Amino acid sequence: MTTTLTTQASHLHATALLRISLGIMTLAHGLLKVFVFTLPGTVGYFESLGLPGFLAYLTIAAEVGGGLALLLGIYTRWVSLALVPVLLGAAWVHIGNGWLFSNPGGGWEFPVFWAIALVVQAGLGSGSLVVARRFA
Repeated sequence: MTTTLTTQASHLHATALLRISLGIMTLAHGLLKVFVFTLPGTVGYFESLGLPGFLAYLTIAAEVGGGLALLLGIYTRWVSLALVPVLLGAAWVHIGNGWLFSNPGGGWEFPVFWAIALVVQAGLGSGSLVVARRFA
């Protein structure tokens, strides 16, 4: 019985580690668009891809809000699934650059892996270390 409880605790902590890592990455990418690329720069980049500029604001909101929600363990399954289209959009942007993200302009390997990790997180749930189990 102790082994089962220890295993369950390990799974909960591993799930939380994945969630927190995804939250930090997502938040960092959203803040990168705000503070490094700037809002006008990000809008201009989206428009240079042929996308409407307002999608830049939606993407930033999804990354900042979704990143914070994942960090706190709030609606983890739904937030993880809601972020998948953002990452598939990033993969679409980088697909012409090849597979490896180290290629000039970045490849599509990283955003696709990240999208898969979000789907896995959605399947696992929040794990441990959540603000309130009620919202997990």
